[in-house]
Amino acid sequence: MASGSRYLKEPFECAHEHRFETTERIMALQFETVERRLERIEAMIEGVERRLWMTVFGVVGVILSQAAQSILEFGTR
Repeated sequence: MASGSRYLKEPFECAHEHRFETTERIMALQFETVERRLERIEAMIEGVERRLWMTVFGVVGVILSQAAQSILEFGTR
């Protein structure tokens, strides 16, 4: 049996630091990926929102044109 601490012979701190740095890099990459995905989702939501408003304005336009047409037809009687 050898005397002395095994921690003096093994690079425990160094391995732990490398593991910690690697974990930080992996987490940074994961956050970047999540951020890019969220940006794409937000862009898609904006597109859907734009289409929804165009549909609402289209329906309102049709209703108003039908109301105007029936007012004109009622006025010519």
